Amino acid sequence: MILILGGTGEARELARHVEAVSSLAGRVTNPRLPRGEVRIGGFGGVDGLAQWLRDNDIHAVVDATHPFARQITANAFEACGRVGVPFLILRRPGFTPRDGWLWVDGVAEAARNLPGERIFLTTGRQDLAEFAACPQWFLARMVEPPEPPMPQRIEVLLSRGPFTVDGEFSLMRSREIDVLVTKDSGGSMTSAKLEAAEQLGIPVVIVRRPPLPPAEVVRTVEEAAIWLENARSSR
Repeated sequence: MILILGGTGEARELARHVEAVSSLAGRVTNPRLPRGEVRIGGFGGVDGLAQWLRDNDIHAVVDATHPFARQITANAFEACGRVGVPFLILRRPGFTPRDGWLWVDGVAEAARNLPGERIFLTTGRQDLAEFAACPQWFLARMVEPPEPPMPQRIEVLLSRGPFTVDGEFSLMRSREIDVLVTKDSGGSMTSAKLEAAEQLGIPVVIVRRPPLPPAEVVRTVEEAAIWLENARSSR
């Protein structure tokens, strides 16, 4: 049996090609469910995940979580090493860098480097507290409603991608946005805002991805499927 740590389009695509249990964190009320068996919720840290792998006779784990889901990736790497289960990280490529982007190492650093007054914030609701003390006006887009703390001057837009360049252009122009803040999540579902920002001449503050543990990494679903086939053959 294979465990896919999911929540991304790549995880859903991989689940279409292999027999697996897909695990979702449960942070979204109505997630897009992959094909096959699905479990929702955490494992209880490294110890809980290691025990779950043993109890369910898992033969391989593919971490296809969001590029910024740092804790589950670290936990999975350690748990798999502890029980001797092959572990693979499936990560889509990041965005292609463009001139004028301000790269930062975390959301807190982004909050300290806002070169404007009307901010389009697309880093997610879990990071909103980092901007709570900022005096600027924010348009914050996310899938689920946020909880305090948050900036005093804020408009919350609940929406789920994919988004179009024309739609992002119109949104930013109508709100008179002068800075876009986002993460290097990669993929096509959220890249339209970057193209729209470039067309509008709006600076982009972009958060670098956290470092990965020293595990094998692939970039595509096809590569992950090949890795799983090789792992099965070597058993």
